[in-house]
Amino acid sequence: MDDRELLRRLRGGDEQAFDALFRQHYASLVGFTESLLRTRAAAEDIVQDVMLEVWRRRETLEIDLTWRSYLFRAARNRALNEIRHARVQQHAEPLVRGAESVEAPTPQELEAAELDAAFRRALAALPEPVREVFELSRRDGLRYSEIAATLDISVKTVEARMGRALRELRERLKEWMPGA
Repeated sequence: MDDRELLRRLRGGDEQAFDALFRQHYASLVGFTESLLRTRAAAEDIVQDVMLEVWRRRETLEIDLTWRSYLFRAARNRALNEIRHARVQQHAEPLVRGAESVEAPTPQELEAAELDAAFRRALAALPEPVREVFELSRRDGLRYSEIAATLDISVKTVEARMGRALRELRERLKEWMPGA
């Protein structure tokens, strides 16, 4: 029977017509929906919901194209709604659990973060040539002779700038140093 005849029979409450529609499209709809959701059980649930909705709305249902395109579109839309819903739940889960479930940082972690911020501020306050020598030495692991060659300055200048960097950092971070 063609799509129009099937729709006419469904509107009349013909359960055999619905059974034929269900059997004809169920397997391909589940396969398609499973490719979107990656889980067979959820795909089967969605396809069953789509078919149940077809039966419930049979008297007012309008099919513009074919049953196949209508059913695939309905299954795709429900699958996408399911995916969106899962994403919303995933993003909202920390909010639902509340702030009490989020572990507060330990005093040691807070102190380490404060020290790190203080060090970054002290480093940023150094004059550019002094900071550059310090970073090439400490961050990049270069020896004084390598720094001198890289910056085209003497090793004595590197030593002087490094000495200045260490003095200024010590002064700016003295509250963080033991015995200060």
